[in-house]
Amino acid sequence: MTLANAKIGITYIVESIDLNLGTKRRLGALGITKGTNIKMIGRNGGGAVIFMVRGSRLAAGKQIAESIEIRRQN
Repeated sequence: MTLANAKIGITYIVESIDLNLGTKRRLGALGITKGTNIKMIGRNGGGAVIFMVRGSRLAAGKQIAESIEIRRQN
């Protein structure tokens, strides 16, 4: 499952990030790395997603959200 398909209100764990190195590093600087908990907050009509990670509210566009593989937290 990708971040683009995540349900609002559920917490997920990042499994992998399939993006170029520069974008991956930027996400890492924002705290989005493998094993990070992400809680879905909402979505924009254009495909962007809004989520909480490490206490910060962030948004990601459709292309980035589709490149972040997640699994539901147990």
